[in-house]
Parts: sequence; C-alpha cells; structure tokens
Amino acid sequence: MQNTIPNTLFPFGQPLKLVKQQDRSPKKVFVLGVYASAVHAKWLAPDGKQLCQALAVASEPEIFWRGENAEEVISKIAVSPEAGALKPAEGKFNGPSGKALDELYLAPLGLTRADAWLCDLVPHSLLNQGQSEAIQKHYAPMCEKHGLPTASIPAKPTGDLIDENRRNEILAELKESRAETIILLGEEPLKWFLSAVSDCKKTRLAEFGNETATYGSAHTVSIDGKAYSLIPLTHMRQAGGFGSHSDEWERLHTSWVEANRRK
Repeated sequence: MQNTIPNTLFPFGQPLKLVKQQDRSPKKVFVLGVYASAVHAKWLAPDGKQLCQALAVASEPEIFWRGENAEEVISKIAVSPEAGALKPAEGKFNGPSGKALDELYLAPLGLTRADAWLCDLVPHSLLNQGQSEAIQKHYAPMCEKHGLPTASIPAKPTGDLIDENRRNEILAELKESRAETIILLGEEPLKWFLSAVSDCKKTRLAEFGNETATYGSAHTVSIDGKAYSLIPLTHMRQAGGFGSHSDEWERLHTSWVEANRRK
C-alpha cells in the first residue's frame, strides 16, 4: 500500500502518495529517475469550455506508470457541477515516461519490467511551472467560491533536490534489489545520487561521452565497496522528444537504441 503524505493534496482533493517499487524480488538492473509522475485530467468548465488540457489530479498508480486505467482513477474524484468536470487527458499526457522506459531503455537491452527495480530520486509528484500556472489561473480562484480543497503539491526545489536521508533510502533499495547494473536517467541522478555515494564524481552526462561511439557505454563504479556496471542515459524527455528537449540528446539516444537492437 502506498503511503500518503499528510496535508498535501492535488487539485480536487486527492492525497499525494509515495510511489515506490512494489515487486521486491531480486532484479538485474536498478533504474533511477528523477521524480514520480501523475495522472492528468482534462478540466472542463460547467459550460463545457476547456480550462486545462492536462491538470495533474492524482499520484500515478505505480512507478513509471504507462497510463493504463486513467479514466478509472479520474472517475473516482468528486467534482461538483459548479466546478465543471474532469475527463482523461489526451494519451500523450498519461504514462509517457513509463512507455518510454519500456520501449527506449529496457527493450533495447533485452530487458522487461520484471528484470528492473525502479526508483526515483523524489518518490512522489512535484509541481512543474505549467501545472503551477494552471492552478493559479483556474483552480485557486474557485477554491473559496466553491469550497474546493487547496492544492498543496510541492514544487520542484530550486536548491538541493534530495538530502542524505533520501540518498540512504535509495542506497538501501539498490542493495535490496541485488542488481549489478545501474541505469541512470538524466543528469540529476548523477548530481544528487551517484556523485555523492560512489567513487565517480561526474555530474554531467556529457562527461561520460556525447558522441555516438561513447553515449550509453557501460562504466564501472564502486559504491560501498561493491562494483557496479553503470549505464548513464539521457532523461525520457530527451529520448522521447517530449516538450522542450535537446535534439542532439534525442539523436544520440535514438542511435543507441538502434545499435542495441541490432545486437
């Protein structure tokens, strides 16, 4: 059962939950991302006008969720007629990271979810700028008017993303996973985790290689005296071309995927 975080709510009242690996059996790889995603809904005004095309309204049901059953999750959220209605957002807004993980990271390595222990630096959703603006523009003015619960999802920190306690929790998961290979998704796991717990002090993905011949290569790192095979890869936003992203990192990752599929 996922734990809820006290006094922390999405718009329309769903509690913020911790999203962690449920299958605790030994795995081949340990995958570390940045922070958990959310279930997104299209919010319609009482007159049917769209207020927000993709409002985060609940924690994702499982880590690196693929978007299944979004309608079921959203249908359980009570919305008064005066506040409008919620419908599932377009498919691209629910589960893109989970789909990318399976198709663009695990599959090229010959792996499935059953082979992977999944973890995020921050094990719950965070509020990005777009969501914050949508809440301030559309949701906050309705709270007092219609008695809606105040949205209180934390924003992504501008300073330290995680502290030593969280690093130790991730270390404990890594050891429990018994994985011998670590896949890091983007630069933040390098900066906030790997450089603090291992003999590898690199904090930028480019330091491991930003050419077709070097991107995605395995490197040996030592953590608490144990050697691991490290595969540093770009974040899903880059690999999948989601929103604002780097065309160069997308190209490098696409080449990596194609090369591994040919093996």
